Order: sequence, then structure tokens, then C-alpha cells
Amino acid sequence: MAPPAPPKSSQGQVMNNARIHFFSILLALQYGAQPLISKRFIRREVIVTSSVLTCELAKVICAVFFMAKDGSLRKLYKEWTLVGVSTASGLPAAIYALQNSLLQISYKNLDSLTFSMLNQTKIFFTALFAYFILRQKQSIEQIGALFLLIVAAVLLSVGEGSTKGSAIGNADQILFYGIIPVLVASVLSGLASSLCQWASQLRNTHHT
Repeated sequence: MAPPAPPKSSQGQVMNNARIHFFSILLALQYGAQPLISKRFIRREVIVTSSVLTCELAKVICAVFFMAKDGSLRKLYKEWTLVGVSTASGLPAAIYALQNSLLQISYKNLDSLTFSMLNQTKIFFTALFAYFILRQKQSIEQIGALFLLIVAAVLLSVGEGSTKGSAIGNADQILFYGIIPVLVASVLSGLASSLCQWASQLRNTHHT
């Protein structure tokens, strides 16, 4: 006698979990490969504003394509308002553009490993702003992991400045054009992420 087929709800949950794991792996690969690719193709003679505008344009095209594909673009167009765009989308978009400009500067003055580790401090700042803006608390384990992340970032920053900054001018360049820009970009990333989540929650509250 054949075993009973699993209910459709459990099958959907399995498919959803598999999809989450698949995209999580892709996201991890993207995070790991981005500094290496950027370090290879973004040279000192590249104009920061042109590079940022090109990246933002590519993001907009991809977003519009996928929204049109799943049918959410028409619904969004009907709900579009100037006030809503300026408050929910305009401010985070401006923050992300500034963040990308700082990252472009930092790419040119840090090695790939140091940049990747310092760039991950945006996880800490996202949790920090999520607490102040959204009142989302972290567990003891999450706080410990965030603390270790900050310790690793501090140790990398000190090591980067001491090993590559034997000359005073080189040390200043690494600090002011490498370490500080990526840390400020991480702060902006955490702020923009929390603002986007806050705007999404506010929108869902109004619809309900």
C-alpha cells in the first residue's frame, strides 16, 4: 500500500524553504565575489559618480523587469503618490546612493578581505537602527555574534593601518579613504534598511 501523499501545505512549505536556501546561497556568493570583482574592475581613474549612476540604473532596470514579470508593477503604479515616494522611497534611495559612492572610494584603498569584513558591519548597524526605529530586540546569541563582528572589524582596521601604513601619508590614505568610508557606508546601509522596513510596515498597516 502506497504511503499517503503529503498535504499541499507541507509541500508548499518545503518548496518555500528550498527557495529561501537557494537565494541565501546566491546572496552569500554575491557578497563574497563583489569585493573581488569591484577590486578588479574599479580602478583609480574610474569616476565615482559615473560608476554609481550606472549601478543604480542597472538596479532600477532589474527591479522594473521583475516587478513587471510578477504583475506588481501595475498595482504599484495605481498606488503611487508623490508624498509616498518622497518619504518611503526617496530618502532610502538617496542614502543608498551616498553609501555606494563611499564604497567606490573605499574599494580603491583597501584589500578585498579587509573591505569585505568591514562592510559586514552593516549587519550590526542594521540591528542597531532596527532597535531604535522598529523596536526590534535581539537575542543574547545575536548580540554576542554582533559583538564578535565588531571586534573582528576593529582588529582588521588596526591591522590594516599598521601593516600597510608604515608611511604616514599611506596610513592617512588608508584610514580616511578606505576604513572610514566603508564604516560610514555601513551605518548608512543599516539606516536605509530600517527605513525601508519601517515604510513597508507602515504601508501594510494602512492597507489593513
